[in-house]
Amino acid sequence: MSQLGLDYPTKWGRGYGARIVRNLLQGYVLMPFTRYLSTLEVRGVENIAGRGPFIFAANHTSNMDTPLVLSALPAAERKRTVVAAAMDNFFMDSRKAFRTVLLFNAIPIDRHRVNRRSAQLALELIEDHWNLLIYPEGGRTLDGQLQEFKGGAAYLAERAKAPVIPTYIHGAGYLQARKYAKAPKYVDGPNQRRHHVIVAFGPALRCAEGENLRRFSTRIEGAVVQLGRAVGADPSYGAIRGDEG
Repeated sequence: MSQLGLDYPTKWGRGYGARIVRNLLQGYVLMPFTRYLSTLEVRGVENIAGRGPFIFAANHTSNMDTPLVLSALPAAERKRTVVAAAMDNFFMDSRKAFRTVLLFNAIPIDRHRVNRRSAQLALELIEDHWNLLIYPEGGRTLDGQLQEFKGGAAYLAERAKAPVIPTYIHGAGYLQARKYAKAPKYVDGPNQRRHHVIVAFGPALRCAEGENLRRFSTRIEGAVVQLGRAVGADPSYGAIRGDEG
């Protein structure tokens, strides 16, 4: 029986051959499909500047979020980006795991509890100058609001001394919502085949000297909240926790 879950091997996905295939699939299949579904607008790309690697900490409303963020990234950063994907969703079936690694350069993450093994793999990749796309909420939003961030992004950034790029994805939940989203505000609405989506990148954040990880995680969450309020013109977005940061 093939290894699954956290044991699923992903190193091959970062090999030369897999990278060539992935670049072709993303360039000729994934990105055209993403732009077919959305009129994608990218903001704040100038914040992805200087020497990486970068940790992109994004809100999560839809399974289309990853294709959207990858499509929004400059090519050089996209080709060096690893995606933290939920182990229980993408790595429990060998065929699905294979597709996820090949197309997204994904690694399995245990989103339900702290797992040193998955955290160590992510840390090693960042230290090897791979960018990381991570969803600190731990899953797609169930109500359309930002869920409380878990501490993984802050922990990895502090350990690797890497900058965090707050990332906000606006409107993705409306893209074929019944297939890709969870929140009733999207799923119960009209099943839109095309929708305007904005991906916004905020200024880079670093863990300050003496700042504890909980405070840093709150600051990352607050930065995503502020992006969401500015992009979506919704002052109530993330209001429950966002005002703490």
